[in-house]
Amino acid sequence: MSMNNSRRKFLELAPASLAVAALGSRQSAGVSSRQPGSSGDQRNQATHNVRSFGATGDGKTIDTPAINKAIEAATAAGGGVVLFPPGTYLCFSIHLKSKVTLYLDQGATIVAADSGPAGQYDPAEPNQWDKFQDYGHSHWHNSLIWGEGLENVSIVGPGLIWGRGLSRGSGREAPKAEDPGVGNKAISLKNCRNVLLRDFTISHGGHFGILALAVDNFTIDNLTIDTNRDGIDIDCCRNVRVSNCSVNSPWDDGICLKSSFGLGYARATEMVTITNCFVSGFLEGSLLDATYKRIPPRENVRPTGRIKFGTESNGGFKNITISNCVFDYCRGLALETVDGGLLEDVTITNITMREITNAPIFLRLGSRMRGPEGVPVGALRRVIISNVMCSNSASSLGSIISGIPGHEIEDVRLNDIYIEHQGGGSKEDALGQPPENADKYPEPTMFGNTMPSHGFLIRHARNIQLNNVEIACAKEDLRPAFFLEDVKGADFTQIRMRQTTSLPVFSLKRVSEFSLVQSRPSQDVFLQSVEERKL
Repeated sequence: MSMNNSRRKFLELAPASLAVAALGSRQSAGVSSRQPGSSGDQRNQATHNVRSFGATGDGKTIDTPAINKAIEAATAAGGGVVLFPPGTYLCFSIHLKSKVTLYLDQGATIVAADSGPAGQYDPAEPNQWDKFQDYGHSHWHNSLIWGEGLENVSIVGPGLIWGRGLSRGSGREAPKAEDPGVGNKAISLKNCRNVLLRDFTISHGGHFGILALAVDNFTIDNLTIDTNRDGIDIDCCRNVRVSNCSVNSPWDDGICLKSSFGLGYARATEMVTITNCFVSGFLEGSLLDATYKRIPPRENVRPTGRIKFGTESNGGFKNITISNCVFDYCRGLALETVDGGLLEDVTITNITMREITNAPIFLRLGSRMRGPEGVPVGALRRVIISNVMCSNSASSLGSIISGIPGHEIEDVRLNDIYIEHQGGGSKEDALGQPPENADKYPEPTMFGNTMPSHGFLIRHARNIQLNNVEIACAKEDLRPAFFLEDVKGADFTQIRMRQTTSLPVFSLKRVSEFSLVQSRPSQDVFLQSVEERKL
C-alpha cells in the first residue's frame, strides 16, 4: 500500500477510533459504557464506519442502503458500533438491530428524506388494534429510525436527527399523508428491552420525535428535542429513566406517558422516573437557536409543550416519580386516565412553572373508554405533588382535580405549592357550573374556558389534602379561590390567599368532612356535612 493510500485509510478510520474512545471514556469517568443488562463492553466491539459501506454524507445522495449494510455487518459480527462521522446523511427507514450502537459524531446529521421518486419509507405495518388510538400511535415501521423485538440497542453521540421529510400526522384514521411511503416518526421502538438514547438532538421530529411501545429497561438521557408535535412518547413501557432532557413542542406534548391498546392488550406504563428536564411551547426551532420566541398572539391559541400522562390510558400508570423539572410558556402538568386504566402511586416534586397557558395542575378521571367493550372505569389514586412554584399563569381555568359521578379521585396530597396567576375573574364567572363531559377527550378546556374558581376546582373526589398552598393574583379576581363539589374528606391547612376579605375563599357543594385550619384570611372551621355554603 502506498504512503498516500495508508494516510487516507488512517483518516477514514480515525473518527471510528475517536468514537470508541469517547464511549470508553464514560467508563473511565465512572459511567458504564455497557447497555443496561448487557454483558458486552462497547470498547471491545468492532466499529463500522458508514462511509466504509458507501455512505457519502453529502446531503444529496440517499445513504440508507449503506447505513443498513453497516448495521447488518455489526450484527453479523455479534454487535458493535455503527459510526456516523461528520456529514449529512439523507435517509429513508434505518433498521435498528440488537447489540448495535449508532454513534452520531459531532457534525453528523441524519436527515429524513422527502418521499417521492428518490425513495420511500417502510410502509406502516398492519395493526388490527389501531381503531383504539390515533393512527400515529398504532404503527412503528413508517419511521426514519425503527426497531422491533430488539435488545441491547443504543443511539448516542452529539449529532443531530433532522426529520425534515417526516409528516406531522393527524387524526385517528390514515389520511393521505400516512399512506405507504411516508414516514411520521423520527425514532420508533416496539417490544424492545435494554435501550439507551443519549446526547443527540432531534429537530422537527414528525408526529413523534420518539415513540416507544413496550420498551423495558429504557434510558433517555441528555437529549434536546425541538419539534412541532410530541417530543417523547413512552407507551406501555416499564423501568424507564428520562433525565436531563430539553423538549420544546409548541403544538403537542413534550414528555408524554401513555398506555394504549396498541399491543392488543392493556399494559401499564410503570416504574418511571422523569428528572432534571425542561419542557416548553416556544416557536419550533427557537429552543435550538436559543431565541425562545413566543407564538404571535391569536385567540384561543395556546402552546402545549407539557409533561402529561394520557390521553391513551387503557393500561394505566403505576409507580412513577417526576422531580426537578421546569415548565416555561406551555400548558401545565396533566395526569389523566380515561380509558379504564389505574393511575396510582405517583410522586411529583420540585417543579417550577412560568407563564402556564391553562391549568397548572390537571388531574382527570373520566370514562371516554376508547378500547374494547366491557372494561370498567379506572381509578386515579395515591398521588403526592409537592414543592411547586408557578408564576404568571393564565387565570381563567385555575387547577382542576375532577373525577366523574360515582368514580372519585382518591388520596391526593398537595404540599408546599405557590401559584401566582394573572387574575381578573368576574362575579359572573363565579356563577358558572362546569359540565361533566365524562366521555370527552381529557383537557382542562373540556369544562369550559373559565372556571368558577381561580385556584382549584375539586369535584368527585375523596380524601384530599392541601397543605401550605398559596394562591396569588396579579390583579383582583372576584371568584372564590376554591370550588369543591361532591367531595368527601377535604383537609386544608395553612392556606394563604391574597383576596378581598368581603369575597368568599371557598364555594362548597355537597361536601362532607371538610376542615380548614391555620389559614388566612379564613377562620378555622370543620364541617361534617354541607349541601351548599360559601366561606
